[in-house]
Formats: sequence, structure tokens, C-alpha cells
Amino acid sequence: MSTKSHSIVMLRRNFKHIARNPTSVFNAVLMPIVIMLMFVYMFGDAFSVGVDYIDYATPGLMLLAVCYGLGATATAVNSDMTKGIINRFKVMHVSRGAVLTGHVVASVLTNLVAIAALVGVALLLGFSPSASLLGWLGAIGIIVLLGFAAGWLTVALGLSAKSPETAGLASVPLVMLPFFSSAIVPADKMGPGLREFAEYQPFTPIIETLRGFLNGTPSSGDVIPALVWCVGIALVGYLWARSTFTKRA
Repeated sequence: MSTKSHSIVMLRRNFKHIARNPTSVFNAVLMPIVIMLMFVYMFGDAFSVGVDYIDYATPGLMLLAVCYGLGATATAVNSDMTKGIINRFKVMHVSRGAVLTGHVVASVLTNLVAIAALVGVALLLGFSPSASLLGWLGAIGIIVLLGFAAGWLTVALGLSAKSPETAGLASVPLVMLPFFSSAIVPADKMGPGLREFAEYQPFTPIIETLRGFLNGTPSSGDVIPALVWCVGIALVGYLWARSTFTKRA
């Protein structure tokens, strides 16, 4: 069997694990929707962002949906490494790259399902994007690229952790980082220090790029930094994951 065939088998295996774990399904798909309902109905009127709050918050919550499923990915990767599954795959001559690729692709596809559900609920709440077909394609492209980058970084964190419990905790900074960006409120409404951090951290240009695509007004000043951050994170995560996997396997 080729590496591609091995990757497909690993992808099917990962989806079976996800389907049998209601907690991971809740965190990946339902939790972003719960957060959307909380912010729109509980806090939405408290924020003055120049547009309807649902239109402002949805792009940031789409990025949050990418991050909320990462803990399950990190835990699953670490379980494979620490519970002997990788050693069994080695005996079976399964491609090493397929094991990691299966986790990353499963993470990206789960993200797309979660974001589709999130956007559906947002439309019911009054979300009214003015994006053209190219705008939607651009938004989907940046989401897939971010999911790919975050997936490899999460796999690397999972491989580096000592146990499945610590692997889940290792992804917490990635879940929290969007709250310190322009996802919920504009960065210029934050206090000194936090405002500068929000402006220069990686998630802010990615969120602003999503907003630009969905509003039909993408800006190269946001798109280029977003692409650079995504490619850089993906490259670091991939090299770190392959190096750690080679050492520990």
C-alpha cells in the first residue's frame, strides 16, 4: 500500500475515534455555537463595533471553532505515542508519515464541519455577509490553511507531551489566544499593553482577513501577514512533529 492509502486508513480510524467520543464532538462542534449564543445574546449590546455585533463576531468565532477541537487532537496523538499503538504500526510497516497526516487531515475536516454549523447558526441569528463567490472561496481557503497549520502545531505539542492529560493542556494557549485578539472586540478598544499584544499576535490578521473576505473588502495589509503566519506556523509544526516523532518512535 502507498503512503496515500495508509493516510486514508488512518483518517478513517481517527473519524471512528471521534464519533465514539461525544466530548470531543461537543468541544469541536457545539462549544463554538454555545460561545456565539453567549456573546451575541448576553454581551452583544455592550460592545460598540460600528456594525451589527453578529457580523463583527462571526469571523472571530470561526477562528475559535478551529481552536476548540485542538485539545482532542493533541490527546489522540499522544495516546498513540504513549500507549504502544505506534510500535504496532511499525511492526505492520505502516508509513510513519501517514499516522501524523491522518490526525492533521481529520482535524481540518472536523474544523470545516464545526464552522459550517457555526455559520448556519449565525445566519439564523442575522449574520449577513456581503461576500461574493470569490470572497467565500478566499474565506474557506484561509480557514483550511489555518486548520492545517494549527493541526501540525497541535500534533507536535501532542507528541512532545509526557501523557495524554498534559497533551490536552498543551493546546490551551491556542484556545485562549483568540480571546486576546480582535475576535470579540476591536483591538483599539483594549487597554494599553493588551492592545499592542492583540494587534501583533498571529490571530488578529487572520481574523481581519476573514472579515475582509466576508465583507467583500479584503485588504492586502491583512491577507499577506495572515498567509505568512499560517505558513510559518505550519512549517514549524511540521518540522517539530516529524523530529519528535522520529526520536520517540
